[in-house]
Amino acid sequence: MDSILHLLEKVQAVVWGPPTMILLIGTGLYFTLRLKCLQVTRLPRALRYIFEKEEGEGDVSAFGSLCTALAATIGTGSIVGVATALRVGGPGALFWMWVSAFVGMATKYAEGLLAVKYRTVDENGQIAGGPMYYIQNGMGKRWIWLAKLFAFFGIITALLGCGTFPQVNAITESASEAFHLPVAAIGIVVTIAVAAVVLGGLKSISRVAELVVPVMAAAYVIGSFAVLFVNASAIPRAFSLIFESAFTPHAMLGGAGGTILISVMTAMRTGFARGIYTNEAGLGSSPIVVAAAKTKSCVRQGLISMTSVFFTTIIICTMTGIVVITSGLLETTDLDGGLLSNAAFNASLPGDIGMYMVTIGLIFFSFTTIIGWCYYGERCLVYLFNSVKYILPYKMVYIACIAVAPFLSLKPIWLLADITNACMAFPNLIGLLGLSSVVIAETKAFFQEEKEKDKEKERGIAPT
Repeated sequence: MDSILHLLEKVQAVVWGPPTMILLIGTGLYFTLRLKCLQVTRLPRALRYIFEKEEGEGDVSAFGSLCTALAATIGTGSIVGVATALRVGGPGALFWMWVSAFVGMATKYAEGLLAVKYRTVDENGQIAGGPMYYIQNGMGKRWIWLAKLFAFFGIITALLGCGTFPQVNAITESASEAFHLPVAAIGIVVTIAVAAVVLGGLKSISRVAELVVPVMAAAYVIGSFAVLFVNASAIPRAFSLIFESAFTPHAMLGGAGGTILISVMTAMRTGFARGIYTNEAGLGSSPIVVAAAKTKSCVRQGLISMTSVFFTTIIICTMTGIVVITSGLLETTDLDGGLLSNAAFNASLPGDIGMYMVTIGLIFFSFTTIIGWCYYGERCLVYLFNSVKYILPYKMVYIACIAVAPFLSLKPIWLLADITNACMAFPNLIGLLGLSSVVIAETKAFFQEEKEKDKEKERGIAPT
């Protein structure tokens, strides 16, 4: 096992090295500049679109598509991943998560736009879309190998990466700790619940996501505000630590000391990796479900899609991070991951309310991530084999992975998840950059049309 861990650590260091970070952040920065900070200037419009009903081709509503995308991103990374990042990279890791989220919103917009523009229909009459389709249909047949590479790693990530093992492991570990339940019993319940949802297809997954995600996200944020109200005096110092530690040796509170450069690079690498893990901007996963949204406009859906990064990292992850830092436990205990989050919330609330709140949130967030990723892997499988006949066998294998996940070791699971994430990101980012001119042109055309409509309204002319 030690030799396998050592190998995985080496591979992780390579795939999440400077080239990957430069490509991820560089792609987001490029779209940010070319789209004139669209993630800021158009965010109010994007938030408004979420609640406006739109008719068009697709399998699920725009809101359902967003909830399903959020279901697959607001998972262990938002609670366990943030605490782990702070432990390894110090408070400064949260700053770099914000940076990755800011530019990642522009990346997510481009992904959503292209997903809808180049979507198609499979032999079952279901919408098929995502990076594999916009690479093939947008960049041409000579890039099919790249589309297939993405689909292959998409399946691997769903089955062996962030789709199954880390989520189930987080559920069983936290539920066992909080409620003293046998791991085997928890695993059986999770497996049955997942099977009941995923065997019903996208509409079943979407319905569960629409119900669970908004309620649990709101409850988690309210609970976080309650903790921060108690720790209000520590909040200014927490933000000061975040900015200071992003550029100083303090960034390595959880590890060995080192030079300023090593410390800052540790905080950056940890923050970027965990940021991408939580919001999946650039990873290429969420465009798969975004493509299924009922909409007439690829730009409109792209705007809605980018809000998922805002909700996941800017809101949920920030809540977790600030609570952990203000608790003071980051510097005084050896706790890590979910246990650190539990202890941080518990320290400021009476009884074990904080622990139960984090545990219940983690259970539901992780569960929705599991069902969301099942759909991602399914769509990648359909593309790779150009057939829907393997969907049921794939779901059986997926459910089997859920069943065995509680009994696997956590460290290699997280390493494997990080590696497969990076392997998905490379083909997708190449596709995004290759089709950047399409993104720019569609965006300009849409907002020019919107501008003309606004002028017509001002003149009292009903828009056509």
